[in-house]
Amino acid sequence: MPYSSAPRGLVTPIEPASARVARASVALPPVARETSYSIAFGRIDAAVASSCGSLHHRNEDAHSPAGHPALLFVVADGVGGGAMAETASRELVSHLHAALDGARPDAAGVRRAMLGADRAIASRIAQVTSSPGAATVVLCAPVNVLASKWLIAWVGDCRAYRLASRGELRFDLLTRDDTFRELNEAPPPGGSLDDPARMVGNGATTGANVAVRGLRSGELLALCSDGVHKHVSPAEWRRVLAQPVPLARRCDDLIALASANGSTDDATVLLVQRTGFATARPQWLPARTPDGGGPGSGR
Repeated sequence: MPYSSAPRGLVTPIEPASARVARASVALPPVARETSYSIAFGRIDAAVASSCGSLHHRNEDAHSPAGHPALLFVVADGVGGGAMAETASRELVSHLHAALDGARPDAAGVRRAMLGADRAIASRIAQVTSSPGAATVVLCAPVNVLASKWLIAWVGDCRAYRLASRGELRFDLLTRDDTFRELNEAPPPGGSLDDPARMVGNGATTGANVAVRGLRSGELLALCSDGVHKHVSPAEWRRVLAQPVPLARRCDDLIALASANGSTDDATVLLVQRTGFATARPQWLPARTPDGGGPGSGR
């Protein structure tokens, strides 16, 4: 399904990645958290882990609080080279929850929330410094009561994936990075084509990319920052996510794998799994459709 994206042509005032300097020497281990939510005819299990990379004294990633009551899941990455990156990512997560919790999100509402966050982060940073700061972000939330369809939204180069179990095991990228390379734009002097060209907090966005994707019973959504996805291959994702271990353990294993593969950046993984409870089908209901659909299928 195609997704709608923000208009192109914005120019970010954040300094390029080449301006970053190492300040710490040892990455801190992640601390994974896991929780469950009841939904109609099933449940949602979620887990998150985040680790400070060796380039930072403090973790500049942020994510939805573990155990938060709303079925809204957010991962944000403070942009390196920008001012107050840790503040930008945490303000972004907080603003999105304040704007979207308690309502079934749609594309227009998410875009409004992103623009509100953009202004709020800029105002917050301006109280401390004249230098700009921002964050990239990805979020997901169910759009129906069965949680069989999910809204995915993002700005920048945080990503969403789906581990799909229909037929052979598939690992699908659900987002497209807002990088200069992908948007066919020229980076600023000293920047890289793989730097984010869209972000929230410095005016370099007009909303968000939005898509709606299906999620079958047993399938997984994975949200992550670039400290993970730049260092873990699709085959490694499939191997780790297919393990019969708790989601929190899989989060830890993905971050450990990214570090082992050379990641020095902050790294965050948030996993969401939908489980549908099987129910007996009344005799008066028609038989299942050829593709396995129908009542009680967990779709």
